[in-house]
Amino acid sequence: MSARPKPVIARKVLKPRTKPAEVRREDILRAATALFIAKGVGTTTIDEIAARADVAKGTFYLYFTSKEDVVAALRERFVTGFRARIHGAIEACPAQDWTARLKSFVSAGIAAYLDDYQLHDVVFHDHRPDQRQMKGDNPLLGDLSDLLASGARAGAWSVDHPDLAAIVLFNGLHGIVDHAIEQGVLDGGELAENLSALFLRMLRPG
Repeated sequence: MSARPKPVIARKVLKPRTKPAEVRREDILRAATALFIAKGVGTTTIDEIAARADVAKGTFYLYFTSKEDVVAALRERFVTGFRARIHGAIEACPAQDWTARLKSFVSAGIAAYLDDYQLHDVVFHDHRPDQRQMKGDNPLLGDLSDLLASGARAGAWSVDHPDLAAIVLFNGLHGIVDHAIEQGVLDGGELAENLSALFLRMLRPG
């Protein structure tokens, strides 16, 4: 008489009790973003961020020292994504087509602002005098200055002070996008075309 086969016992797959550190940090940032947009930075508490991220308050402090530290991380994320989007648009243009490259900076910059302006507003518009250095260290100003200087060297236009011109152009872009949002204009195509034409007229022909 042959032995009966042993029944197959299904093993319960245990879920990991803890998430990887980068996932947990992302959960906290996502929770903070939603709360900052809904309530503002000032009225949001660390307890609320921890609760929304489904972590203990002590876990929050493993990743961030304060609410201001979270805001700084969100600023860095915004700038990194903004720069990547602009660089990708510029590099898609022919290397010596400086007009197209400047237009790409403008159009990609406007699109990035419009797509994520709520986060931008809560992490950048709470400006205080002690944050002036942060504004001066804006890497996007350096990117635009380099673009203007490179175009000038190639003879596409003439600009005496690329750093100053970059400040004027970038802050002009920022202000115009703010105005468009206030007016309910969230399609940046026509805005980018008009703004690019204005910027190019401001640069002397090479």
